[in-house]
Amino acid sequence: MHTITLHEGGTFHSHKGKVEHSDLIGRPEGSVVRSNTGTAYVALRPLLIDYTLSMKRGATIVYPKDAAQVLVEADIFPGARVVEAGAGSGAMSSWLLRAVGEKGMVHSYERRADFAEIARKNVERFYGGPHPAWKLTVGDLVEELDETDVDRVFLDMLAPWECLDAVAGALIPGGLLCCYVATTTQLSRVVEELREDERFYEPRSWETMLRTWHVEGLAVRPDHRMIGHTGFLVVARRLADGVEAPERRRRPAKGAYGQDYEAARAAAGGAAAPAAEVAPAAGAEREPTAQESPAQDSAAQDTAAE
Repeated sequence: MHTITLHEGGTFHSHKGKVEHSDLIGRPEGSVVRSNTGTAYVALRPLLIDYTLSMKRGATIVYPKDAAQVLVEADIFPGARVVEAGAGSGAMSSWLLRAVGEKGMVHSYERRADFAEIARKNVERFYGGPHPAWKLTVGDLVEELDETDVDRVFLDMLAPWECLDAVAGALIPGGLLCCYVATTTQLSRVVEELREDERFYEPRSWETMLRTWHVEGLAVRPDHRMIGHTGFLVVARRLADGVEAPERRRRPAKGAYGQDYEAARAAAGGAAAPAAEVAPAAGAEREPTAQESPAQDSAAQDTAAE
């Protein structure tokens, strides 16, 4: 696939020959043209998925399979007020702008001025100029964020947990935070920080794998290549001020918050897990809690035995 901008007198060159722009200008989409060497090309206006995959990049883009999950799982709706931090190359900004429409608002923050400039050019090139619903700020979200009554926040950055206080202050009750991280250590840190912050309800996390299929006659099988891991997504809802989140229904596994976990958290500079969730070292004795009382729930004993 080649993405080009047509203009009078222009020529498209490739290793398969050249195509004059004048052969395409004025013709309907879906036309077929041939290069001077006889190679056939189908001419179509690029979809947003085509554009984001071929746009100039500074930072790595949020790939379409993940962008689709963000739009659905974060419920980006027409008219929504969205804050994005980590504009990167502008791919996710473009998807968010299409979802919120001209009556919505997307305010993107980017620390690096060179990335912000690439994002601005990419977004304006696709939409034909400045988008009326988009604002781009060069700076740190924590220091620059001044919006309130925000419906959704999308964070694509190295340490999204550092922004939780600012995000909680901007989101409306019931608003949604969506984080995009690349590694399991980032995933663990942001989920645990959200749990420890009493202003968000229990976070959910997942990743998406995309596998295409080869379909030709009786040969119907998965393709040999697929798009595997690109990143993890985490979503959490903002609680109303002054309320306490219900206790988690599922108790952590033994050792999930043990000494190894505490040592790793301390080394990373994170807060310790709540005392009720810290498991003792193997073989250590402890008093049963109210939840573990033998008289309270025999079903718990049956589950443990299994």
